[in-house]
Amino acid sequence: MHIEFRHLRTIKAIHDTGGLARAADVLGLTQSALSHQVKNIEAQTGVELFVRRSKPLKLSPAGMKLLAAAEQILPQVAALEAEFAGIEAGRTGRLHIAIECHACFEWLFPVLEAFRKSWPDVDIDIRPGLAFGALPALRKEEVDLVVSSDPEDLEGVDFTPLFDYEPVFIAAKGHPTEEKAFVEAADFRGETLITYPVERSRLDVFIELLMPAGVEPAAVRQVELTAVILLLVASGRGVSVLPDWVLREVRTSTDYITRPLTRDGVTRRLFAATRAEDTRKPFMAHLIRLARSEAVKLQRGAS
Repeated sequence: MHIEFRHLRTIKAIHDTGGLARAADVLGLTQSALSHQVKNIEAQTGVELFVRRSKPLKLSPAGMKLLAAAEQILPQVAALEAEFAGIEAGRTGRLHIAIECHACFEWLFPVLEAFRKSWPDVDIDIRPGLAFGALPALRKEEVDLVVSSDPEDLEGVDFTPLFDYEPVFIAAKGHPTEEKAFVEAADFRGETLITYPVERSRLDVFIELLMPAGVEPAAVRQVELTAVILLLVASGRGVSVLPDWVLREVRTSTDYITRPLTRDGVTRRLFAATRAEDTRKPFMAHLIRLARSEAVKLQRGAS
């Protein structure tokens, strides 16, 4: 078997466009040449990659496996190409970042420090995106990247996945939930919920758990610093919900317990929103790779 990058691009183009004719236009090939290439790929793999006589043209289960490989490999190749192109094209630019994730400052600072060393001539600025309309500002070119967990279908804006995280319930040792394997919305009744100073519509615990269940805690206390939230929780002043990676990064006490939200847990995803024409800029691609790398360290509990 000998699968080439062009085979991966072919599979992805046909899947994205739903037909040979449109895919041929995207790839800059004739339909006959593309059809021949499809036969060549199937000959190489030894399996049928498409469901014949389907409109739009659909991938077979084997084809979906090849598509998954294409979606993983091609962005990596594109990012590598972008990095090499950046060395040749120059190393200057502007990178103004807005953050819609209050806890993300602690994660992003090591990323920006590593980025600064590689791109010293790129102008970096960072703003809390919760204080203004970050995505409208992105489209107006007032900022260049928005860190957000709430992707939207916006023309001209790419949402590139950074990493997944789990919002985790925390309470003082001896709290009634210590006897439970997980917490539910009802466990927040009568509790003081300690949160970042963020609107409810942007807090995972409200979005994923409390608002759908129609549950209201006894009180909500807003605190700026993660370390202070943990101190208050450990002192029995309330409960909180924080991203799992935040706890691994800043955990300094064993005086509190952690539990997943719901039996199956809750998973959220963080994205980098950029203007489509900027997504593949060398320094932007490099920043996203650094962000993902730092996230892996956090998820593994590395310092």
